[in-house]
Amino acid sequence: MAERVREELAALAAIFCGPDEWEVLSHSETDGTVFRIRTKAEGLTDADVPLELVFHLPVSYPSCLPGVSVNCEHLTRAQCVTVKEKLLERAENLGSEPMVHELVLWIQQNLRHILNQPETGRGSETCALAASTAVDDGLWVTLLHLDHMRAKTKYVKTVEKWASDLRLTGRLMFMGKIILILLQGDRSNIKEYLILQKTSKVDVDSSGKKCREKMISVLVETKVQTEHKRFLAFEVKEYSSLDELQKEFETAGLKKLFSEFVLGLFYKGRNVSHKMNLACWMEKVI
Repeated sequence: MAERVREELAALAAIFCGPDEWEVLSHSETDGTVFRIRTKAEGLTDADVPLELVFHLPVSYPSCLPGVSVNCEHLTRAQCVTVKEKLLERAENLGSEPMVHELVLWIQQNLRHILNQPETGRGSETCALAASTAVDDGLWVTLLHLDHMRAKTKYVKTVEKWASDLRLTGRLMFMGKIILILLQGDRSNIKEYLILQKTSKVDVDSSGKKCREKMISVLVETKVQTEHKRFLAFEVKEYSSLDELQKEFETAGLKKLFSEFVLGLFYKGRNVSHKMNLACWMEKVI
């Protein structure tokens, strides 16, 4: 990590020192640093809107732009995408200098103005993260394993909304106690989905209190091959038998994926070598 980036991170930690304002999500000497800043900005009604900004600083930062993800319960996902677009546009104008604090100050001062403009949607979005890592281009498929869902109805609706907003197709699959999420789409959008999955309170704990998803594993992530079928939508499906679940994978051209990564979930001890903790996976690919 460059010295000026290290100094920037230390300064940010000192500035955003309030409760839950600053959190480093992952760090790798080869893939950079991912961290979250919680702040507030004036919205359309003059009231402060809480913003959750997740930044990814690649190793080559600040020579390349940071990756940005925006989340806010008071804004629509389309509005969050618009805010992200404007942050990236601002970043392009700041040159090759540490810029995160400048970006946070800018959005604090300009959020109301941005929300007053017509939503641009995802059509004009230019993802800095994807642009900085050309290997991420193209269609990818990722298979996730969830340990459980306590607040199932809300959890399912949240997953469906994220998939829709990020233009991801695939399946949310229930088979007995096994819960799988199969995502297909741009790899940068899958990464953003995983950031949302990791940082949002999508479930409840044993006492009924809202909590983040900690019991999730990435079984596999790979570029879509010619034999893989393109999913046309994201669907929630329940399966009554292992054969029925297997047929779903085979129909999608994912027979090998099923035999290598899914079948072992039904037999104790066989899935350990295939699981990767979400935080570790994010360190690897973000």
